[in-house]
Amino acid sequence: MTLRLPRGPKRRSRQVALIVGVVTLVGAGGWFAGTQMQSPADALAAHQPPKSGPVTVAVARQKLTANVVAQGSVEFGAPTSVSLSGPVGSAGSSKEETATSLVTRAPTEGAVLTEGSVLMQVSGRPVFVLRGSVPMYRTLGPGVSGDDVEQLQSALRRLGHDPGGVTGHYGQGTAAAVTQWYEGKGFQAQKPTADDQAQLSTLEQGVTDAQLALLQAQNGGDEGGGGGQKAGAATPSSSGAVHGLELKSAQDQLQQANRALSSFKAAYGTKIPAGEVVFLPDLPVRVGKVEVHLGDNPEGAVATVTSSDVVVQAVVPGTDGASLHKGMPARIETTDGKHVTGVLAQVGGTTATGDGGEGEADAGQQTDSDPAADAGSGDPSAPVQLMISVPETGALKNEAGTTVKVTLDLGSSKGAVLVVPLAAVHTTADGQADVRVQRDGKVVDVPVRVGLSAAGQVEVTPDGSMLAEGDQVVVGQ
Repeated sequence: MTLRLPRGPKRRSRQVALIVGVVTLVGAGGWFAGTQMQSPADALAAHQPPKSGPVTVAVARQKLTANVVAQGSVEFGAPTSVSLSGPVGSAGSSKEETATSLVTRAPTEGAVLTEGSVLMQVSGRPVFVLRGSVPMYRTLGPGVSGDDVEQLQSALRRLGHDPGGVTGHYGQGTAAAVTQWYEGKGFQAQKPTADDQAQLSTLEQGVTDAQLALLQAQNGGDEGGGGGQKAGAATPSSSGAVHGLELKSAQDQLQQANRALSSFKAAYGTKIPAGEVVFLPDLPVRVGKVEVHLGDNPEGAVATVTSSDVVVQAVVPGTDGASLHKGMPARIETTDGKHVTGVLAQVGGTTATGDGGEGEADAGQQTDSDPAADAGSGDPSAPVQLMISVPETGALKNEAGTTVKVTLDLGSSKGAVLVVPLAAVHTTADGQADVRVQRDGKVVDVPVRVGLSAAGQVEVTPDGSMLAEGDQVVVGQ
């Protein structure tokens, strides 16, 4: 097929238009190609880094609040490991009975113990809890005296059983009060053992035998005085001397037998074996971790008890701990957004974990200490243990074992103040703090006094020079 162009003037005008269009298209293609292509020199110049200059941040004006934030765990306070100080039952008079002592009722986790409560039972015998600071370290019974007896008598009075006086001496009045106390709890107090009864019978028989010997000595002397003298017999004077010695010996034996019987009777009667009472400084307490089970031998720790108070344990770096002190208010937030107010009760020192493991301390042994000392002399960032008490348990009542957020406020500025990043503050050789401000293309030093710092920001007050909100301070290059 052959394309035929019109002839004449129309044909020439169309040819001109076509030529112009082709030229225009070629020119546009060349322009596009020129803009997309670079020489090696141009490409190298385009990849050069920009000229270096200071990195600046604007001075801000705001209220500044400094605080320490830590993660804490909710626990019951003052955990104390409890163990029995001796045997139960027969006061340990028989090795066989001591060896076969078995737990017949274990402590109950979560149980609240008040004065006179039964913590557990061993071989059917009770283990009571009483309030007192002196540990139960021996069997208490008639004839025993000491501070432990005095605190037992005080406890008996509080329980409504009058021992006849708080004298520190265990007499028959104390024994009667102990008997009433045990019976009121459904148990029998520890009466004298079979060995005790046998010894009492032996001593009583010794007194009787000594009395008969004395009577015989006395009668023998009378008979000797009325008889005639036989050949070869001793003279009256020698016979009287022998009788006197026999009489004196019988009298001495009777006195010794009476003293032995009196001494034994003084300690004879109702006793409290060393393992049947646990004295604790504060009551009530809550049973935490139970260490023994039915059928176990109650050696070593039997349970951990805590106070009923809820505390929060937390750990912060030593740099934060150095700014904390007892009595600071603490804000506690649970994972579900509930809030409780606490008080910083301890900074540093050994605190309890509440689970009977390592780190647990005996009640009354925790002491407040210098955070810097706990952090160690070599590493100021070493962790510092905190304990926050919670006067009003509120949302933490049933949260033992959970994790919470703890916030301790160190202080707030008085209204809005000028603040800059910590990196903007420099200290000169003479100890003067300043910030570098970029103005009109120049960097000038402005002396400042620093104040409260928080969250990477620090309060600054210009010292004789101008510094205003919005000024650009240098934080780097």
